[in-house]
Amino acid sequence: MNAPNSWMSRVENYLIYRRRQGFDLKFDATRLRSFARFADTFSTKDHLTVALAISWAQSSKLPKPLTWSRRIAVLRGFAHFCLRDNPETEVPPNRLFGSTHRRLIPHIYTDIEINTLLRAAKGLKPDRSLRPATCECIFGLLAASGLRISEAVALTNKDVDLTTGVLHIREAKFHQQRLIPLHSTVTAALATYAVRRDQLISSAACDRFFLRQDGHPINQSSMLYALKSLCRQLGWLPRGDHRHHRLHDFRHTFIVRSLLRFYEQGIAVNQAILALSIYVGHAKISDTYWYITGVPELMAIAAERFQLYSNEGRL
Repeated sequence: MNAPNSWMSRVENYLIYRRRQGFDLKFDATRLRSFARFADTFSTKDHLTVALAISWAQSSKLPKPLTWSRRIAVLRGFAHFCLRDNPETEVPPNRLFGSTHRRLIPHIYTDIEINTLLRAAKGLKPDRSLRPATCECIFGLLAASGLRISEAVALTNKDVDLTTGVLHIREAKFHQQRLIPLHSTVTAALATYAVRRDQLISSAACDRFFLRQDGHPINQSSMLYALKSLCRQLGWLPRGDHRHHRLHDFRHTFIVRSLLRFYEQGIAVNQAILALSIYVGHAKISDTYWYITGVPELMAIAAERFQLYSNEGRL
């Protein structure tokens, strides 16, 4: 049990307070508990100081200012919480180590890569198990809908309407729900998977749509393991700034391809991007706009359009 005035107790009280406001804080909780363990071990004062915050931030195994900045950003909210009870609390300055955010360029899959990956997924072991069908279907769904992997594996049978071709996303980021209309080919693929699943699994242990061979739900780590295994088998190296292939790059690919299609079809991007932002569940439309300047393929088109408008005197 934590002592009433320990740093761990204060962190737990802060997490309870924030969760009552509707915040999940899974990632922040891990970092704040790391701070609490550090402070309970090394702090000689009963209030938070900037010096303590800096010492903890720089104790990270990743000695990078970006990592330190992110640690400080998480700590600032906790510091404001502590300030209410202890006026001696020092709130670490914002951007103490510079910016807290740097978007890395993702790997954007080509049509050939996606088709090759889906074919390779059919050959996953064990043979004649549900695993190949589950992995193939989830990879295809992520590429065709831009779902987060957490949203895909959380789908229940009730969430997948194979009659109307609509997904009901309940387990979304920031606790937001949304409806996702699907292309008819995607609905057909989901229906085919459901038939195969029911043939192989006589009695499922849950109501999840995507299952393992034992009838339990497939999870994110199993899907990531399958993706990495297939990419190694195919001899692929990731493009962009990330060291490994990631499931989230299917989502990036969907968004980039959608924006490219808007440009190619002459659709007004500023109007269509709002609908795309809602479809993929972005909390801020700026998260969708980032792709225009953050992904080389789109940046080139945007620059080309800018030059065209400039030459026509429309800017």
